[in-house]
Amino acid sequence: MRNRVLMRNCVWLLALLLYALTFVNAQATRDASHLVPTGKGWGEALPTRLGPPRGLNPPRGPATNGIFYHGGPILPGSVNLYFIWYGDFVSGRAASDSLATVDLLTEFFSAGGLGGSSYARIDSTYADRTRTVSGKFALAESTNDYYSRGLRLSDASVAAVVANAIATRALPKDTNGVYFVLSSSDVSETSGFCSQYCGWHSHSTMSGSDIKYAFVGNPDRCPNACEEQVISPNGNSGADGMASTMAHETNEAVSDPDLNAWYDTAGNEDGDKCAWKWGPVTGTLGDGAYNMTIAGHKWLIQMNWENSRGGGCDQKLSGKFYGQ
Repeated sequence: MRNRVLMRNCVWLLALLLYALTFVNAQATRDASHLVPTGKGWGEALPTRLGPPRGLNPPRGPATNGIFYHGGPILPGSVNLYFIWYGDFVSGRAASDSLATVDLLTEFFSAGGLGGSSYARIDSTYADRTRTVSGKFALAESTNDYYSRGLRLSDASVAAVVANAIATRALPKDTNGVYFVLSSSDVSETSGFCSQYCGWHSHSTMSGSDIKYAFVGNPDRCPNACEEQVISPNGNSGADGMASTMAHETNEAVSDPDLNAWYDTAGNEDGDKCAWKWGPVTGTLGDGAYNMTIAGHKWLIQMNWENSRGGGCDQKLSGKFYGQ
């Protein structure tokens, strides 16, 4: 009997030990310091076998600005933007699948537009070991792609659209640029457009170089998910919604182009930390409200995270921080 009791106690102790080890491992895999950005608005855990990359864990000691540098490059100087209008932006199924959308977003991102503004200069609070983000960016060139990959895009086909535009010289190869694939409302992105995200950014090797690119779909495909207001300041809910998401992705692409530079312990990049936060607006949200005037138009643009003064979301560099 005694031997049986000892055996049962040993089994119980072994089970308790295994349970404890399992719990510790569960806590470790949920540790936010092991999350890295996906470029889609959330972080993901690294495979356990890889462990945290060098510099992943935030520094201890002095107060930080709520976002941390992990060793990767930023995009310095004047950054060129390239637009690939994918699908039908002439006479598509939604009113915003139109040349009016092309014209509005071209004005917003051209020289004298958003780039270099007090809003864009929030990005100048980010730097790598030798260079600083300038906050200067502008649309350089655009091209059209009439459904070369069909109505259902995957992440891989988005990259292929960009690679093809570069390979065929529809757009130049620019390692200090960001290429946007902008899709009409009849196009889906199967990894989660409208259900998981409204836009994303990434990078890939194309034509032998590291190329940065982004996807933003026309939010008129899913206004409840990707538009703050259907009645928008420019009377074009698709263009207005795209403008805010494109500003968000541009901020992230210049401060964290290879997904290994600036993000917080949850894997959130600067734009993610202020997603769907507007600050003070003129008018009423849902009824054409706006928070900035750029290129002669009124816009509702989500704030960006300033990497100074303790960190916070603001509408302009050195402005007041707002929680919503």
